[in-house]
Amino acid sequence: MAKPQPPLALIGDIGGTNARFALVDPALARPEPQHARSLPTADYASLQHAAEHFLHTLDARPRRAAIAVASPGGHGEIHLTGRAWSFSRRELQQRLQLDELKVLNDFGAVARAVPLLCGADRVTLHGDPDAPLQGPVTVLGPGTGLGVALLVGSDALGWQAVETEGGHVSFAPQGDEERAIERWLAAHFGRASNERLLCGSGLSHIEAVLRGDDGAIPGRMPALRDPAEIVAAALEGHDLPARRTLARFCAVLGSVAGDAALIHGARSVMIAGGIAPRFVPFLRASAFRERFLAKGRFAAYLESVAIHVVTHPHPGLLGAAAALREVVAA
Repeated sequence: MAKPQPPLALIGDIGGTNARFALVDPALARPEPQHARSLPTADYASLQHAAEHFLHTLDARPRRAAIAVASPGGHGEIHLTGRAWSFSRRELQQRLQLDELKVLNDFGAVARAVPLLCGADRVTLHGDPDAPLQGPVTVLGPGTGLGVALLVGSDALGWQAVETEGGHVSFAPQGDEERAIERWLAAHFGRASNERLLCGSGLSHIEAVLRGDDGAIPGRMPALRDPAEIVAAALEGHDLPARRTLARFCAVLGSVAGDAALIHGARSVMIAGGIAPRFVPFLRASAFRERFLAKGRFAAYLESVAIHVVTHPHPGLLGAAAALREVVAA
């Protein structure tokens, strides 16, 4: 008689724009998300409703789950940073009728996925693409917000993800153009953080400054161009403001990635998120690496740091599955 298969578990990666769900067998050495689906968060009143809709479409009744959220994980009331959703981990577990629920930070999940990535899941900007992963690893990337995490350990000793809120540190402008962007952000938001630039809406903010909006009226947000339109126009090549915007975005990303690598003592940098994988050739040709290395006496240290862009379609889901394996093994 065939041994019955264990039920699949629910995994989720919840951002400010999309809620991604899948089912997975967490017992596999490299658990692959199955039936992955992305739901617009604006279409659902809560995380519970989005998860219930996904499970209903598959007639699935998982007993355990791991959910990555764009927020500190915590154990009490959890509030998403980029979406007006909040929930109690215990209540969500009860409503979804789960025996076990793990909630983790979304970039903590991406960091957990990094050791599971193969060569086809990333593009190398600098370094040997076939070299073994060397830690510590800085994991960061722009999406609806700016995620930052740290991965420490090794293949031999095991890896541990350190969840952070590093995307919210203060923006350090370089040159007149970036100082103008900083003033604009401070006028509209009271503070200029890295996340205000290095995210989808950040492209729109940068473009507004470059087209001449001086931000003179605090709280009055001008009409902003859609970030996807900016990227498409920049890559098409004939829209100079769009190309300047994307070039500035890449330059700032290089500075922030270099800062994070120094803070973490990183030997590798993984750039993830929903934005950078869309324009890897542009990123490679931009001032990203120049700004990454522009750290004075420590430029030589950063010369040896490998830099990769994660192209796996669902690293957050893969990392949530890895976190669920931690639960199973405990």
